[in-house]
Amino acid sequence: MDEQQHNLQTKPEQELQKKGGSLLDTIKFIVLALAIVTPIRMFIAQPFIVSGSSMDPTFATGQYLIVDEISYHLGDPKRGDVIILRYPKDTTKFFIKRVIGLPHENVVINKGTVTIVNAQYPEGLAISEPYIKFSKNDTMTKMLGEGEYFVMGDNRAASSDSRYWGVVPRDLVVGRALIRLLPIASASVLPGDFN
Repeated sequence: MDEQQHNLQTKPEQELQKKGGSLLDTIKFIVLALAIVTPIRMFIAQPFIVSGSSMDPTFATGQYLIVDEISYHLGDPKRGDVIILRYPKDTTKFFIKRVIGLPHENVVINKGTVTIVNAQYPEGLAISEPYIKFSKNDTMTKMLGEGEYFVMGDNRAASSDSRYWGVVPRDLVVGRALIRLLPIASASVLPGDFN
């Protein structure tokens, strides 16, 4: 009889210990997950959903991207990179564009054809842009200074970009499009890469 009473008394204590242990394990898991995910989300990669037609046909509204934020801490954007940037006129907004002109280059657009003039090509080099399906016959010239980038959307006919609101300072470049996750049918690594 004593043994049965002892078992009845210790069983609720054991259940209480299990419940308390499981709550503690859950709290530990949440803290560990936050400790791992938060720095990754803030400094390495973050999600971005494409909105608008400025990058058609390379990117479409609703596509879900993972943005690589660490590469540009180690190096600078290159011509042709698809980047996420803070809009220079309102830094609370994010845009997706393609890097066309680099610091200290002269970007010359003549009837839609983009030519880069720099130390390597003092006579100019017309860049190949196989991603352009919707062109526009713009004509303009823009000299870039230190830490300035000239960006354009792949849909030249419907893109608000450096042709209209000017250059992008280096500190407004968030990162590059690393992975397109959704829709599954168009999932890819370095989407939009034509280098």
